[in-house]
Amino acid sequence: MTINRYLIRQISAGLFIATLVLIPLFSFLDLLEQLDDVGEGFYQIEDAFLYVALLLPRRFIQLAPFIALLGNVAALGRLAINSELIVMRTAGLSPARISLSSLKVGLALLLVLGILEQFVAPPLQQMAIAHRSEALAQSAELSKDLGIWTRDNQHILHMGAKEIGRRVSDIEILNLDENGFLIEHIRAESANIVSADEWVLYDVTKKTINEESVISQRFYSLSWKPFLNPDQVSTLTKPAESLSLTDLYRYVRYLHSTGQQEQAYSLALWRKLGGGLTTIAMVLLSVPFVFGSISSGIGNRLVLAGVTGIAVYLLDQIIANAGLLLDLSPALVALVPGVLLIFIAKIWLQRIP
Repeated sequence: MTINRYLIRQISAGLFIATLVLIPLFSFLDLLEQLDDVGEGFYQIEDAFLYVALLLPRRFIQLAPFIALLGNVAALGRLAINSELIVMRTAGLSPARISLSSLKVGLALLLVLGILEQFVAPPLQQMAIAHRSEALAQSAELSKDLGIWTRDNQHILHMGAKEIGRRVSDIEILNLDENGFLIEHIRAESANIVSADEWVLYDVTKKTINEESVISQRFYSLSWKPFLNPDQVSTLTKPAESLSLTDLYRYVRYLHSTGQQEQAYSLALWRKLGGGLTTIAMVLLSVPFVFGSISSGIGNRLVLAGVTGIAVYLLDQIIANAGLLLDLSPALVALVPGVLLIFIAKIWLQRIP
């Protein structure tokens, strides 16, 4: 239908314009935050710009619900100002029919978000974190084969390149005496970072070296107190948000199978899925914004949409934190905001004359 195609083009243009406004704004705020660290270690202004650039896909995913809301309100509002919506209503198009065009654009946006979330944003975000950490001299990720090396005066830690969440593999720990001579070598197949003060090593070979002999011992598991500070530990593990959907799913299953606490990572997985639902909800919610009161002006509608977006973001954060504290179902916690918004949009649309 010609009108539907016209609506889809206009709404797509609105989302594109909203993207051009919101992404640079939030990237500028990210850059200001990074500039505070310029001059520390080897971190220079070009590193700050690179960090922000690598985070662009992640920022787009995070801002997608607001882009959908503001872009759709701007597009339909412009049509209302030009009296095009009145003509469409006269031609027999109901607000519900018009919302279907918005929904088609929202589903296309959802497909783009899925591709970015699975294939683009995670590796770029991990690259940004690793590059920033290396420049700040917190750790050094040399290559896929050489892994990560970090040290202090009397300890050297090596980790293989394959790590996910708080599980790392291929661990080597070299302990030196005050003169720099090797006195202990620990080799472990894998480790779980329980906290900043405790790692649990698995399949461990420990060699103690003295002037006369080398004593070798094997352990199924061994607790180890790291020499890194909490900030440095956090740079050696990938945040849950930076993992792809499949990586998160595999890691949640691993935690569950080994009897470990999986709540935080399970919630991160469901929030990624819930973010798509919230984006669709925002698309549907934007239609009543425009039809509710054209006379109030598009500027007022955009302000109200912005306030709504902030309120939704705060609600989502409150529900997520409350869910962790109360040990609620991650699926329930992550999907409630989107389902609630879709219900509100449905009721609102039905009340438009």
